[in-house]
Amino acid sequence: MRADAADADPQTDFFEESTAFLGQWGRFQKQVFFALCLSTVPNGLIVMSIVFLADTPPHHCLVPAHLNLTAAWRNASIPLEGGARTPSRCSRYRLEDLLSFSEGNLLPGVDVNLSTVPTEGCFDGWEYDHSVYKSTIISEWDLVCDDSWKNPMTSSVFFCGVLTGSFLSGQLSDRYGRKIVMFATIVIQTVATFVQAFSTSWAMFCAFFFFVGGGNISNYVTAFVLGAEILVPRIRTIFSTAGVSLFFALGYMLLPLLAFLIRDWRMLLFGLTVPGCLCAPLWWFIPESPRWLLSQGREDEAEAIIRKAAEINNVEPPTVIFASSLKNEEEPEKTRALNICDLLHSRNIRWISITLWLVWNSLSISYFALSLNTANLIGNVYFNCFLSALVEIPAYSLSWLMFRFCPRRFSIFPMLFMGGVVLLIIHLLPTALVYVSITLEMIGKFAVTTAYALVYAYTAEVYPTVLRTTALASCSMASRIGSIISPFFVYLRNYSVSLPHILMGSLTVLMGLLSLLLPETHGMPLPDTITHMQRFPGCFRRKGY
Repeated sequence: MRADAADADPQTDFFEESTAFLGQWGRFQKQVFFALCLSTVPNGLIVMSIVFLADTPPHHCLVPAHLNLTAAWRNASIPLEGGARTPSRCSRYRLEDLLSFSEGNLLPGVDVNLSTVPTEGCFDGWEYDHSVYKSTIISEWDLVCDDSWKNPMTSSVFFCGVLTGSFLSGQLSDRYGRKIVMFATIVIQTVATFVQAFSTSWAMFCAFFFFVGGGNISNYVTAFVLGAEILVPRIRTIFSTAGVSLFFALGYMLLPLLAFLIRDWRMLLFGLTVPGCLCAPLWWFIPESPRWLLSQGREDEAEAIIRKAAEINNVEPPTVIFASSLKNEEEPEKTRALNICDLLHSRNIRWISITLWLVWNSLSISYFALSLNTANLIGNVYFNCFLSALVEIPAYSLSWLMFRFCPRRFSIFPMLFMGGVVLLIIHLLPTALVYVSITLEMIGKFAVTTAYALVYAYTAEVYPTVLRTTALASCSMASRIGSIISPFFVYLRNYSVSLPHILMGSLTVLMGLLSLLLPETHGMPLPDTITHMQRFPGCFRRKGY
C-alpha cells in the first residue's frame, strides 16, 4: 500500500507543491473555510424540519357540535383503549346509538355498558390538540388512521429527492464546476421551500419537498468537495470532519428553537427560507476549485484564482505556478470524460465503491431513523430534538481528533461497532428503564454520527480529483436507499418497539466489520487520477488502472 502511495506522490502532490507559497492558514483559506461552512447551516435546519412539519398532535374523532347530545354522552363518545385507557384516535361510538341513549336520559357506564356499544370510524374528521402546535401538515390534511402511512412517506419523498440530487449533482459539478452547481442548488432548495408553504394538498407539498431534498444534498456535497480540493491537508481534515459538520449541527440545533417560536407549519417554512437567502453574498467569497479546473485542462483560470489568493494573503506568487510538463503527462486520462460508470470499471475502484455504498447505506438508516425518532421519545419534543442535535457537537469534535491522529479504518470501525452494540442493548432493557433507553439511544446517535463524519471525510480522500464529486455523490446516492426506508424503520414501532433497534444495531455492527477491508489513506496525498488510488485488499494494479 505504501509503495502505491509512493508511486502517486509526484503527480498527486503537484497541486499542493505548486500552491505551497500561499501558506496553510492565510486570509484566503479562512475566507473559503468559513464561507463554505456557513453555506451548510440551511441544510441542518431543513433536513430534519419534517420532525415538526409532520408531527402528529394528539387527536380523536370529531363529534359534530350540532348534535343534540348531553354533556355526559358527548364526553363519553370516544372509546378508551390500551392499558393506559387513552381515548381512541381512529374510532368513536356510533352516533346514532349515542343520540338514542341521550334522548332516553340514560347515563354512560350506569345505565349503558359502553363495551357493548358499536363503534364507527371518524366520518366527520378529527379534532386535534393545539397546545403544542397551531398546525402541522398532519392536522391540515388529516394524515392519520387509514392515511397515517402518508406521514413516513412524506419523509421518504424528501429522501427520494436527495437520491436524485446525489445522482445528478455529482456528475454536473464534475462536468460544469463545483461553484456554479453549489449555488444553483442552494437557489433550488430555497425557492422550493418557499413555494412549499403555499401547498394546497399533501401531494403538492410532497412534490416540492422532493426538490427541497434534491437541492439540500447537492449543495452540501458540492461544498464539501470544494473545500477538500482547495484547502491543504491539515486544514482539509478540520474542514471535512469538524468544520462543515459543526455548522450543519448548528443549523440542526437552531431548528427546534425556530419551531418553538413558530408553531404554524406554513410560517415555519417561510422562516426556513431566510438562511438560504443569506447565503447569496457567499458567491463573492467562494472561488471555483483550482484542482477541478486543472483536471479540465483550464490551467489559466486555475492560475488566476491562485494569483488572486496570493493577493488576498499578501504573498508574492512565482512567475509560473503550474508546470505544464506535469499537466501534459496527465492529459491522456483527462481527455476522456469520466462518469459514474467509472466507479465500477476496474476491480480496485469497484470493490472500494461497493464497500462504501454498503457502509453509507447502513449509516444512513441508523442516523435518520434515530433523528426522526426524537418525536416518539418521552418528554418535550423541542428539547428532545435539541438534545439529538447537541449530541452531534462532541461527535463531530471527536471525529476531527480521530481523523487528525488515527488511522482511518481503525477510527471508523470502533464507532460503527460501538453504535451497533448500544442499539442492540436497548431492546434488552426492561420497559420501565425509559431514561436509560433514551441515554443509550443518544450514545448510539453519537457513535453513528461520528462514524458518518469519518466516512464522509474518508470518501473524499480515497477517490481521485477526476471522480471525487461523482464518487461522493454516488455514495450519498447509495445511502439514500437507507434514508428513504428509515422513516418506515420508525414506523415499525407500531408492531414491535424493539424491532427498529434490533435491525439498526445488526446492520451497523456488520458494516463495522466490513469497513476493516477498506484501504488506509491516513498520511497519503489526495489522488488526482484513478491510477493513484490506494489498493483494496486482493486488488493489484494493472496497466491503465
